Amino acid sequence: SVYDAIRHKRQSREIRTAFSQYLSPKMVNILADDPSNLKLGGEERELTVLFCDVRGFTGISEMYTATGLTDLINRLLTPLTTVILNREGTVDKYMGDCIMAFWNAPLDVKRHAYEGCISAIGMLAEIDPLNERLRVEAEEEGRKHIPLQVGLGLNTGLGVVGNMGSDQRFDYSVLGDCVNLAARLEGQSKSYGVDIVIGHSTRDLVPELATIPLDFIQVKGKTEGVHIFALMGDETVADDEGFLSLKATTQEMIDAYTAQDWTKAREKIAECRGKLNGHRIAGLYDLYEERVTEYEETPPPEGWDGVFIATTK
Repeated sequence: SVYDAIRHKRQSREIRTAFSQYLSPKMVNILADDPSNLKLGGEERELTVLFCDVRGFTGISEMYTATGLTDLINRLLTPLTTVILNREGTVDKYMGDCIMAFWNAPLDVKRHAYEGCISAIGMLAEIDPLNERLRVEAEEEGRKHIPLQVGLGLNTGLGVVGNMGSDQRFDYSVLGDCVNLAARLEGQSKSYGVDIVIGHSTRDLVPELATIPLDFIQVKGKTEGVHIFALMGDETVADDEGFLSLKATTQEMIDAYTAQDWTKAREKIAECRGKLNGHRIAGLYDLYEERVTEYEETPPPEGWDGVFIATTK
């Protein structure tokens, strides 16, 4: 009994050390109290994966010293990480100014797609207050202020999660096609002029949240097209009549575009612009207007199904 107690205490300590950096204290306590919840090695699970990256970070970094840039990154990543951990997420890794996180491992998260989406919305909400503090500091120090902007991508699907690496070094991480697509969706957020892009598998699991269709796209590295959506807000936004009208008109615009009815597509683009009402999605209609102009001059090939083939990540 004494031996078992010592072994359990040592095992709990090791788990706390290993997971305290990327799990919330609540989840660390659950794992430490019952280590059987943790399976070492690879395990296939349905996961929701999130990528968050700062746009135009190279230009911003040129304005800071190495020490100042480190402080800026820490001030950005700390509140964003707190949002993730508070919604039962697992922080996979930091890659400079980028965060990768996932939900539903190592412990089950009942509505992992919902928690991931609400986290993304919460992370966006942290940016404006931080930018205001940075603006005040820049004015006091007499330097230029460039507001921080982030883009996020989320996708849900099967992935392999576990301790991965080598005998010398390993991390608790996830691999799989769902991860690759989430990273590609984050990269497309700038192209479509929106803050958060989600895959159709994630959208299908969060019908109560505010989403708007974006496109049928074949991302780089994929051979098939996927339907992607902009995550615009929570349940309150989803029930707003103005938002519902914008969403319906956007779908009509995309339907006309897919049917190669360029005149109707232009009409619907104009209607959407008149219904924005503060929604940060104007760039989407700029993008479609450019495409319509190009296709009016050079029509798509016969048998075109509306898919857009992305050439950038």
